[in-house]
Amino acid sequence: MKNFRYGTDKLTVGTTMALTNGKLHGTLSPKARHKIDQSAAYVKNIAAHSEVVYGINTGFGPLCDTIISAEDTINLQHNLLKSHAVGVGRPIPEAVAKTMMIIKAQALAQGYSGVQLRTLERIIWMAEQNIIPVVPEQGSVGASGDLAPLSHLFLPLIGIGEVYYKGNIVSAAEALRAQGMSPLQLGPKEGLALINGTQFIAAHAVHALYRMHNALEAADFISAMSLEGLMGSYKPFDARLHQIRPYPGNQLVAHRLWQLLHKSEIANSHPDCGRVQDPYSLRCIPQVHGASRTAWLHLKELTEIEINAVTDNPIVLGPHDTISGGNFHGQPLAIALDYATVGAAELGNISDRRSYLIIEGRYGLPKLLIRDAGLNSGFMIPQYTAAALVSENKTLCFPASADSIPTSLGQEDHVSMGSISGRKLNRVIDNLEYVLAIELLYAAQAMDFRKPLRSSEVLQACHKLVRTNVPFTDRDRVFAYDIKNLQLLISSGKFVQEANRVAEAHDYHLKKTVYDDFSIS
Repeated sequence: MKNFRYGTDKLTVGTTMALTNGKLHGTLSPKARHKIDQSAAYVKNIAAHSEVVYGINTGFGPLCDTIISAEDTINLQHNLLKSHAVGVGRPIPEAVAKTMMIIKAQALAQGYSGVQLRTLERIIWMAEQNIIPVVPEQGSVGASGDLAPLSHLFLPLIGIGEVYYKGNIVSAAEALRAQGMSPLQLGPKEGLALINGTQFIAAHAVHALYRMHNALEAADFISAMSLEGLMGSYKPFDARLHQIRPYPGNQLVAHRLWQLLHKSEIANSHPDCGRVQDPYSLRCIPQVHGASRTAWLHLKELTEIEINAVTDNPIVLGPHDTISGGNFHGQPLAIALDYATVGAAELGNISDRRSYLIIEGRYGLPKLLIRDAGLNSGFMIPQYTAAALVSENKTLCFPASADSIPTSLGQEDHVSMGSISGRKLNRVIDNLEYVLAIELLYAAQAMDFRKPLRSSEVLQACHKLVRTNVPFTDRDRVFAYDIKNLQLLISSGKFVQEANRVAEAHDYHLKKTVYDDFSIS
């Protein structure tokens, strides 16, 4: 696909990220242009007559009964953007702000919002030129849309606010002048269409899905390395066991682990070792990782509905047919984001337990993973960091969607807090990547103590990649650098990419399923 056609094609998580990363370009089809023009004409007609429609010729929220004159409708829309831009805190990542623009363009391009064609063309142009608004991370309660962040996102349309431009943060007015562009004059309803919607929530969901999928994949490979270092059994991953409790996520993880381990010299070197059962953090990897994959898949399914939905208010269906409803309410994603947050946190919880097992000094490994313990503290303290991070993640698992505080003088008396859900999930993934990096540090060291026995080709390649970034440890050093190096290896996707490359080269059958579908369609 050379271009994505807003309002005509369907966004997927993969397509959205491709547009964000500049691998795809977005355009408007003639069909979408016609629908946009038609919808704008409906709104213009309503504004010119005495028919009262919320947000077109009335005030907003608790001011919905205040009638606005035709000559004041433009000022009304500009005032709306300015008055609602009340965000605080650090700016969200530039890439997330760009994703917000892409998802909003998809919603507006469907022709139910009454925006002018030139307004939507400007949004798409800014995204394509990487003129990305600066959006504070806090201020949305996730119902009546993400009002504050979306106001900041679209202030630059009227020449206000700040943008990322050629590597710097500059005023929107300066960036527009540099491009020979003038601020827009918004028409009736346009301001409301721009700031009503769930694009802040949805953009955080898209990025979290991409990052969590990478963490899920990495966790499977890293846990297999830990199991090799601990000389655990691969028998709990037998497909026959999982056929009689057939959760698809569990079955996928069990299959992957079996493929990675059943031909390993290490795994097959101890059939009569006398260990009846491994601890849960080894034996129950499919059940725990699989449950997290189930949470991820649920969020993905809902997100791909949301990023193709029209979530502003009111909806314009015809020349005299508008509906003031609640499509802006973030609850459908808020609950799923909170569910996925627990799934991501649990990946870290079980990873920390495996790290703890590795440094205990059991199963033939030296205590603290170093020969000269005493003079050297060895790998004692990185597990403290993992413990701190998984504990922090537990505090972030309180569901934001369980809370609601009335706003807008009680007009908006139930809100989703989904914006907080989305931010929390990404914070948990930040911590998870470090927890997995610590386990990877430990697993690689443990595998070194199993030489000259070798693991499978895939896990040997994973080990080799670690050793190109972090050396074997025989005396104390500053582990913070090692942890950061491995976190970057994981978060960049390079660790998973190398594992998958070797798996494909050696004909390992690591299933490709709905859990791996990031297709551009």
